[in-house]
Parts: sequence; structure tokens; C-alpha cells
Amino acid sequence: MAGKGTQTPPYWYDGSPVPWPMRLLAPLYAGVTALRRRLYRRGWRKRHALAVPVIVVGNITAGGTGKTPLTIALVERLRAAGWKPGVASRGYGREQSDKARWVEADTPTALGGDEPVLIAWKTGVPVRVDSDRVAAGKALIAAGCDVIVCDDGLQHYRLARDIEIEVVDAQRRYGNGRMIPAGPLREPVSRAAECDFRVVNLGQADEAAAAQACGFGQWPMALHIDSAQPLAGGRARPLAYFAGQRVHAVAGIAHPQRFFDMLRARAIGVVPHAFADHHAYQPQDLSFGSQLPVLMTEKDAVKCRAFSNDWQYAVPLRAEMPAAFWIALTDRLDKLRPN
Repeated sequence: MAGKGTQTPPYWYDGSPVPWPMRLLAPLYAGVTALRRRLYRRGWRKRHALAVPVIVVGNITAGGTGKTPLTIALVERLRAAGWKPGVASRGYGREQSDKARWVEADTPTALGGDEPVLIAWKTGVPVRVDSDRVAAGKALIAAGCDVIVCDDGLQHYRLARDIEIEVVDAQRRYGNGRMIPAGPLREPVSRAAECDFRVVNLGQADEAAAAQACGFGQWPMALHIDSAQPLAGGRARPLAYFAGQRVHAVAGIAHPQRFFDMLRARAIGVVPHAFADHHAYQPQDLSFGSQLPVLMTEKDAVKCRAFSNDWQYAVPLRAEMPAAFWIALTDRLDKLRPN
């Protein structure tokens, strides 16, 4: 299996005291990270440029912030604009992680990683997982792609990039502001200002909340859920069908509460079941002692399809960005398009 998932230490975000061993290790991590960046910046370690534009969607914190929904929306926009995008990913938590692999919609998540399989399932574009993102990019170019989108990889400096997009969670932001392992930061907060686009994941916040949450130079991203797709196949149901009912809600993502809150906002009675991010599901994980409908995120659904039943549903998530964001991004990208 791909592992039991990753748990976020509570002191990263809840204001509780940081254990002293973590405090002692954080400066060591910060020093190694700073040294590595300096080596690339000064050219002492080589960056490899590809023959096509490279867009990196990432974050400076550990854990999920909404990168994958934005990556999916970005791929769809690029394709609509006439590009042939391909997605490169490490494939976090997958077996045989030292082996490069093409990922398709039916690739087992244990081999492809849950997020790459989800991207392949939702978009149908070429997806390549490889710990060496330079090699992944070259494979995608050989497959006919003319723009590479990296799902995560902001810290993978070996691959030169043309556009960097940082995604941050509006609720959790940068947590306690400390470096790993004392806090969630992979790099100092100042690193975010170097990115070309800074996207704030607002969840289902309205326009007024978006204006309040986003600072200068930041772009709001709203997440929408409208329907539920039976895992066993068949016609999707509108979420309004479940209004007034109790359901088991399953989320093995970085911030499960966000999914539960989105369902509750639609008058659905949620019995929450939070699992670790990247959790590798077994059939018994979904045995809750009652046959209430089970609603889960699509990231969880791709890991549960093999043992699904008629009362389990995936809830598609759609990322929405302002029109001005897409105009700014595509204008920048068009300047990189070969004549």
C-alpha cells in the first residue's frame, strides 16, 4: 500500500507550545534549505531548462493548500487556449517511488499516487510521476506536450521554471510561522513574494470575504461543490438531494474540516470521518455500522473505487479563479510560446 497517510502536528496551527526538540531541529532545517537555495541561485548547482514553458503550482508550507484543484483548472484552461499541457509530479507516497511511470485514470493509486491519478482521471492529459522532475518534463515533451505543469515542486530548484504560482490556505495561512519540524514552513514566508502569482484558497467564501482575505497582489480562489457521483457508476445526483439527510462524510485530505463545512453549508447532516492526508483506504475503513450515504472527496474516491458500493459517492470539487487571473497568466504564457 501507499502508506497510512500523513498527520499534521497540531502545534503547527492551533497555537499550542512547540516541543523543544522540534524547536532545536528547525534552525538546522532552515540552514540546509537556505544553503541549497543559495547553491542554485549562484549557479554552483545547475538548473535545467526545458524546451517548453514550465509552470509550477506549489506552496511554501508542508501539506495541502488546494494545489491540485488549481492544477486541474489550469490544465483545462491551457487546453482551451490551444496548448497541449502535461503534468509532472513526484507522486507522493507511491510504491516504487524510484521508478518513473505514466499515470492514467485507472492506474492504482498505490503506484501512481492519489493526486496524479485524480488529475489523470479528471483531465485526461498526460501525467508523468518521477522523483526527477526534469526527466518527467522531458518525457512529457517527447509525448507531444508543449507546456509542463508541475503539481507541487516549488522547492525542486533543479528544474528551471517560467511561472511560479503559490497557493496558500486562507484559514491556516502559514501557521505558527516556524520552519519544519517546529512549524509548517518549507521555506521562509518571504519566499512567497518571489512567486509570479499568489493564490489564496478561500474555500466557499463569498466576494466580501474574498476582498478581506486577499492582500495586494494576491488572487482569490473559490471552491465549489454541486453534485455527487456514485462510485459504482450511474447518474450524478445534485447535492440538494442530500439536504436534510444524515450522511457519512469522508475526507483524507490536509484540511478535512473544510469539506465537512462545505457539505453542512448545503443543509446536509454530516457525520464526519477525517483520515490522514494520502490515507491508503481499506474496505473496513468505510464500514460505519449504518448504511447512510457516504460522501467523500474525489481524492479519496480514486482510492476507494475498487471496493465501492451503491451508496458511496464522490463529490467533485471545482476551483474558480477571477477572469483577470486567467488573462494575466495566459498573456504571460503567450509571450513564451514559440513563434
